[in-house]
Amino acid sequence: MSSTAKKIIVIGAGVAGLLAAVTAAHEGAKVSLFEKMPKVGLKMGITGKGRCNITNAAPIMDFIAKTPGNGRFLYSAYEKFDNEDLLDLFHSWGLSTKVERGGRVFPESDDAQEVRHLFMKKLRDEKVDLHLEEPVKKILIREGKISGVMTGKRSYEADAVILTTGGASYPRTGSTGDGYRMAKEMGHKVTTIRPALIPLVCKEDYCKELQGISLKNVTLSVDGGGRRKAEEFGEMLFTHFGISGPIVLSLSDKVSLWLSQGHSVKGSIDLKPALTQEVLDKRVLRDLEKYQKRQMAGALQDLMLHRMIDVVLNLAGISRNLPVSELKKADRVKLVQTLKALPLTITGTQPIEEAIVTAGGISVKEVNPSTMESKIVQNLYLAGEVLDIHAFTGGYNLQAAFSTGHLAAISALRSEHA
Repeated sequence: MSSTAKKIIVIGAGVAGLLAAVTAAHEGAKVSLFEKMPKVGLKMGITGKGRCNITNAAPIMDFIAKTPGNGRFLYSAYEKFDNEDLLDLFHSWGLSTKVERGGRVFPESDDAQEVRHLFMKKLRDEKVDLHLEEPVKKILIREGKISGVMTGKRSYEADAVILTTGGASYPRTGSTGDGYRMAKEMGHKVTTIRPALIPLVCKEDYCKELQGISLKNVTLSVDGGGRRKAEEFGEMLFTHFGISGPIVLSLSDKVSLWLSQGHSVKGSIDLKPALTQEVLDKRVLRDLEKYQKRQMAGALQDLMLHRMIDVVLNLAGISRNLPVSELKKADRVKLVQTLKALPLTITGTQPIEEAIVTAGGISVKEVNPSTMESKIVQNLYLAGEVLDIHAFTGGYNLQAAFSTGHLAAISALRSEHA
């Protein structure tokens, strides 16, 4: 490596930081990577339930649509390095991948640690100077330009700095919001931090009664303040505090936003979304005729999970011991309505520390989308979850981090700033 090689410091060895460091070093820069934890890629190691949902096989325009948090900001990053480029790179490193339901891409081994170890190998191969357990305390600026960083040990000079410290979720992996503090110190605006992709807390006691029950092919609808509405179809789960599962996580970004704005949020679960209320009523009538000699609790066994029967009857105001023959039409109508709209009062989210993704972050209005360079400090580049960018589950968040990290590295290397 030439002694005149550009010195680039990357802060944070997560998804964006690892690819930024490897990319810049491969292209000829002298790279130092600082990570406050004892290992690199800790959050990567737990993504996709420990399997690492690397990216998605969807067309790149779908990525923008699946990124409610400033998706359009990512056009340039995806244009320069998209999901196909990422997979080509991983395959060239020897990683075998597979595509699963919903276009989700995983390592064939189903082991996120394989991806971590690949990056560790590439850091060694590219001679990246890795500083573990050495958190950066301050980014140094001279005359509006990056001059280096200061850690608890000493200061280091740099021609450019790439800030990739992640969000505020999963603090045990190192994401504790350090990047927000450093960005503010340099004059950047940090938008309100809140959890996204997070389980929801509900007021109703029945959620605790049903904890552990997974519902498939149901529709969850949410309503914020009576004016904002959203719904998702698929799978969800009852927990001791409320609800979780894929469709809950998908809706949680909107719910988190509405709650942060002071709106009350109501929810309802349609247990039979494939049936209209009229068709469901006929189905219920058939079951009641079939079990006409039983009590109500025993007459609904074909219609729903056994553990849900008492909850549904209670919400409908019907005694479980009521003989089927004594059920009035008005009560049957109420039963059908309850099956089509199991009520929920959503009072909050789980703590941000448990969020899969952080919503909010360094304002993208202060970052050049074509280069990831700060508009406030010359030779400062920002990438990954530290930015105000967030997407749905399915590999979209990791791709955003990889793409912005790659673009930041290439831009820092090729910058002609003095």
